[in-house]
Amino acid sequence: MSQTQTILLVEDDSGLRELLQEELEAEGYQVTACGDAEQGLALLNSQIPDLLISDLRLPGADGLSLLPNLTHTDSAPAVLIITAFGSVQQAVKALQAGADDFLTKPLEMDHFLLTVSRLLENRKLRNEVQHYRSLLAVKQFNGMIGQSPAMQHMFHQIKQIADADGPVLIQGESGTGKELVARALHDQSSRRDGPYMVVNCGGIPSELMESEFFGHAAGAFTGARTQRAGLFQQANGGSLLLDELGEMPLALQAKLLRVLQDGKVRPVGSDHEIQLDVRIIGATNRNLTEAVADGSFREDLFYRLETFALQVPPLRARGADIQQLTEFFLTRFNARQKQSIKGFSDAALATLQSYSFPGNVRELQNAVERAATFCDSPLIQARHLPQRIREQNNATDAPAISPVAVALANPAVEAEALPSLETVQRQYIQQVLAATEGNKRRAADILGITRRTLYRWLE
Repeated sequence: MSQTQTILLVEDDSGLRELLQEELEAEGYQVTACGDAEQGLALLNSQIPDLLISDLRLPGADGLSLLPNLTHTDSAPAVLIITAFGSVQQAVKALQAGADDFLTKPLEMDHFLLTVSRLLENRKLRNEVQHYRSLLAVKQFNGMIGQSPAMQHMFHQIKQIADADGPVLIQGESGTGKELVARALHDQSSRRDGPYMVVNCGGIPSELMESEFFGHAAGAFTGARTQRAGLFQQANGGSLLLDELGEMPLALQAKLLRVLQDGKVRPVGSDHEIQLDVRIIGATNRNLTEAVADGSFREDLFYRLETFALQVPPLRARGADIQQLTEFFLTRFNARQKQSIKGFSDAALATLQSYSFPGNVRELQNAVERAATFCDSPLIQARHLPQRIREQNNATDAPAISPVAVALANPAVEAEALPSLETVQRQYIQQVLAATEGNKRRAADILGITRRTLYRWLE
């Protein structure tokens, strides 16, 4: 079900204000009304409506004074200016300031409502175009989104080793996208037209693993009425991803090492070996160095796999990628659920960017979907986010996680992965906005800059 369209009405004539509000609400719009520019600006700072309707002449300031800040927002409302002092010069001035249309009093109600409907429809179409353009503009690499130095470095590594013959070991925390990295390795390689097989090493009973991997001959065991090709044979000429590699039993690790060395497999119950051409990609969230130390993973297999090793960066080390990912997931949710949620409030986005995301990209995707499902306003607010995210952000004894500290503390992250000054500045601004609950006036005072500068930085 689509969201109710919102209108901010700024009109100093109380009688006309009540009449217009009643007529608009009768048309199904959600209307907030006030009587002067100062109140209107305060309301605009807290939430951007779909349409701003403002009288040109207002106490203290004219309606055009509301427009400069709006032109710097990604989801700027449509603007309709009304006045009893209409002239061509005033109409031109209003349109040049950013208004979409201009009506003079006395208003003809049917024409007024038709104009409102047209402006809202035009804005909806404009925002849809902007959303799709933003999706096309987002840097993607085989379905992965990331402009951060850490991700760009990994994309470069994938290109470098895609056509190498040796096995690849992909390590990273749960939810970082290791399967996407494996798929990118296959798609970027000369094997892209060959099969791509995936097996979860933690999801197969140990007694069936050898048969699943290497196949079996007819009569090899009870129930084996016919011979069966294993995953290695099915992936011949392509790539085989061994997901959760760290869960593979030691006995099978020894046989995997032999396959990597000789390129041959022997089906269970067969006397003959089969020569194969398969690229093995292993993925795990376990620390294999520790697994080797405690004896649960073979040292010789680890060194064989480590020839080409990729470390997928955690989300907390990816800086501004969080904003790109949230917009991508929200756009996809809107298309799938036929919703029209416009985006995230500054406070909601700052809350997300301050969270450590132990579940990484998968957790962020789930958080966006939950927030969008429960969203009851044009923008997702901080209150719509999962409680654990809000609680960590509000905890006074939990210091904010610095991406610089994370990168320096992680030996797997190279100097190129350190965030830029622009990224650190943006994250600090978002934290200040979260602390002020999105109040840009207070945020600008704390930052020691003008609100115009703040809007320019946010843009």
